[in-house]
Amino acid sequence: MNQDNSTESVTDGAPDDLIPFTIDLTFEEARRRAEVVTALGPEWDPVAALRGEDEAYALLYSGLDAEQQRTYDMLVAAGVLPGDGPGRAPAH
Repeated sequence: MNQDNSTESVTDGAPDDLIPFTIDLTFEEARRRAEVVTALGPEWDPVAALRGEDEAYALLYSGLDAEQQRTYDMLVAAGVLPGDGPGRAPAH
């Protein structure tokens, strides 16, 4: 029984006249990535970018005093900061 006297039929709480809407997120993600690469331009060198990030990371944690080095080592061991290994992603 319909309380508001409307004529639309309701099954499982959804009106029968709803039109299904779908979107292919895989296609949209591929399109987004292509746009990012296009925006970076032909001069973008991913190897050079990664090398620059490695150099910046090494510089960031260089010249630590003994206490800073202990703190850094403790944070790496706890997985809070990435270590010097490949991929250098934190554990958490």
